[in-house]
Amino acid sequence: MGRSFNIGDFVLSRDGPDCFVIAEIGHNHQGSLEKAKEVFRRAKECGVNAVKLQKRDNRSLYTREMYNMPYNHESSFGPTYGAHREALEFGHDEYVELKRYAGEIGLTMFATAFDFASADFLAKLEMPAYKIASGDLKNKPLLKYVAEIGKPIFVSTGGGTIEDVQRAHDAIMPINSQLCLLQCTASYPAEAEEMNLRVITTFTKRFPGVVVGLSDHQNGIAMAVVAYALGARVIEKHFTLNRAWKGTDHAFSLEPIGMRKMVRDLRRAEVALGDGVKRVYPSEEKPLFKMAKKLVAARNLLPGHILAREDIAIKSPNDGLAPYEMERLIGKVTVRPLREDENISLDDLREEP
Repeated sequence: MGRSFNIGDFVLSRDGPDCFVIAEIGHNHQGSLEKAKEVFRRAKECGVNAVKLQKRDNRSLYTREMYNMPYNHESSFGPTYGAHREALEFGHDEYVELKRYAGEIGLTMFATAFDFASADFLAKLEMPAYKIASGDLKNKPLLKYVAEIGKPIFVSTGGGTIEDVQRAHDAIMPINSQLCLLQCTASYPAEAEEMNLRVITTFTKRFPGVVVGLSDHQNGIAMAVVAYALGARVIEKHFTLNRAWKGTDHAFSLEPIGMRKMVRDLRRAEVALGDGVKRVYPSEEKPLFKMAKKLVAARNLLPGHILAREDIAIKSPNDGLAPYEMERLIGKVTVRPLREDENISLDDLREEP
């Protein structure tokens, strides 16, 4: 039995049909609380289950040199990299308000913890889950620290080998078994030939105690459905209201129309895969009445006639003996006259004397 755990009211299970869809907001809110609320609202309209932010304690996360380096970039929100990051960073009051608003509109909200201070920040706000970015797949101290908080953990595995994933798995699971491993390619956007979706199958076989998903950086919506068919039960996709907005993530994020279509297709896939039992559906009966065939007399036949292949025709509509019964009829004797195109029934025949 595969692992399952709760995120709010959602039961996340590796064996169940339901897919947990995360709209990765990151810093696509551009540092604006009102814009973040609008992004949340539009994400909810698209049918996602959760929205996710990113939390960094910038002063402790970056070296002094990186924090102070000039950041002359078209997507920059400040003259240095540190100033750029601080302009996009939400603090306590914004997180409290956004968590309240997400609950009000029926969304789960959580965030990526990029460092120990951010993990503590999120824990004080009682976040329902935590994300670990691909850049921290090898950060065993942070993995264990977040695991000890005791909430579900989503770990992206971009830029890692299976040995790196195994190490992360082995660090977390003895502390906290509420783990989801996300296949991920840490390029933005990811090319289709580098997505390697069959890793999802590898993860499901190698790690039977975890839920498996996809953090999807590819431009488009089709790969999410492929991932679902391979066993992914979590899909994370970057989301924005306008791909032309200032910021590096917008260009490979989905706008509302794309997110809505992706969620639509995932929900269809949930039911379309079915249970594997081949069956006939009532909706098929009318089309097959016209398309399928039956066995009829090829010409007028007298009683006592020994049926040969040329005496039997295969014609529509489908309201008689199925064509697979042909061999049972050949050689039998008619007990009454049959007109051309009349259905042939086993009751109309007897064995040859």
